[in-house]
Amino acid sequence: MSLEIIPTENNIHLVEVAEDFAKSERIDRFLAHHFSDLSRSRIQTLIDEGYVTVNDVLCNNKKDLIKAGDLIQLITPVATPLDLIAQEIPLDILYEDEHLIVINKPAGLVVHPAAGHSDGTLVNALLAHCTELSGINGTQRPGIVHRLDKDTSGVMVVAKNDRAHQDLQKQIQSKTARREYLGIVRGVPKGESGVIDAAIARHPSDRKKMAVTDDGRKAITHWQIKERLGNYTLVKFDLETGRTHQIRVHSAYMGWAIAGDPVYGHPNKEVSQYLAGQALHAWRLTFTHPFSGELIENTAILPEGFEKLLVFLRRRK
Repeated sequence: MSLEIIPTENNIHLVEVAEDFAKSERIDRFLAHHFSDLSRSRIQTLIDEGYVTVNDVLCNNKKDLIKAGDLIQLITPVATPLDLIAQEIPLDILYEDEHLIVINKPAGLVVHPAAGHSDGTLVNALLAHCTELSGINGTQRPGIVHRLDKDTSGVMVVAKNDRAHQDLQKQIQSKTARREYLGIVRGVPKGESGVIDAAIARHPSDRKKMAVTDDGRKAITHWQIKERLGNYTLVKFDLETGRTHQIRVHSAYMGWAIAGDPVYGHPNKEVSQYLAGQALHAWRLTFTHPFSGELIENTAILPEGFEKLLVFLRRRK
């Protein structure tokens, strides 16, 4: 016998690998084999989101090997069904046709419903605007090809059908779509440009955060100085990969966190008088139209608060 599944409550599964388990095996394969109702991709997502521990240590890598005697805890969070409703929330539309829509998302707007945000999201607004949205990401995230954090503003593309969704997602994964951000960091980067190549995974002790770790998923961010503002700096970021909170985590890792970032930085009055969260803006998105093959480039102007913060820092320096 290779394992014993110990019954628990509240969707917490304890798996004890028996002492006679004769081999090492990747944890995602092991769990997918023994939990037939969970796909391997679902297991990998649960690992990425911090729902798996081995011997009370958070598992950050699907490739980790398990061995005899290990005690694995797997949590399958309860999915709360949400009845999505169309809500007339204003949208700043940069481009639209029958296949896709590009919007400039304001800071403070959550992209899709989740715990604590059952309505008032971008998805609710899209449902009021569009008659059809792609269904690839499920009923709670219709049309959503990629996302922005709540307090990050800027360009997002949304798919109206599955073919457009698959093509756009493939462009992002293959890096043929270009995502450029502008951010104000608190600090003075050395040099004028560079590349941050540092793997990112769930924080080992705080499930709500991400962190640079040796065993995380590959993450690469290109950066270039646009303007030096005393002890602050305006930086352009290009994403080569798209990990959760990637720019925010990489900036903090380099010692110059995004200004106003409440999770990875140090919020202060200088920034909070203009912005409610981090000074990060998805400035430009370039991709090939899934149907026409046309190169589509959309730029979102800086939000008013971001512009005012820049003016303040320029005057002060």
